[in-house]
Amino acid sequence: MITKSQRTASTLKRLRRISHVLDNAIAIPGTKFRFGIDPILGLIPGGGDTVSAFFAAYIIWESAMLGLPKEVLIRMFSNILFDTFAGSVPIAGDIFDVAWKANVRNVALLEEYLQLPESNEKPDKWFLVLLLIGLIMFVAVVGTISILIISFLFNLITGNK
Repeated sequence: MITKSQRTASTLKRLRRISHVLDNAIAIPGTKFRFGIDPILGLIPGGGDTVSAFFAAYIIWESAMLGLPKEVLIRMFSNILFDTFAGSVPIAGDIFDVAWKANVRNVALLEEYLQLPESNEKPDKWFLVLLLIGLIMFVAVVGTISILIISFLFNLITGNK
């Protein structure tokens, strides 16, 4: 039988791995600088930020299942909103994405919480569902706006109407 602490350790290890791949997997030779696939995915107009947000939402979901309070979940959600919004700006947003590392920040918030004495707080499933629906809607709106802007600029450059 798996204990709660073993399940928590396993989940934390999985979330660290995901955040590492998203934010720190690739080292720039000769420097201490690292980035992950999140800013690379961000180069794909609309769709890349959606894929990144899916993984970010998974980190938030698993964190909630470990009992994080609403305040911490809202901070995690804010990190992702900020990352998605800033990352939607072509080129500059991707450069920002390399530095912000929202997923690493969120796993750090989780680890910080897990260091506190154990609480018996259970995740509010409706709050979490609404939070994730809000994230999906936000990403969809930002993705749609990005695609519309790119389409407008393309038509402006090519002379198509």
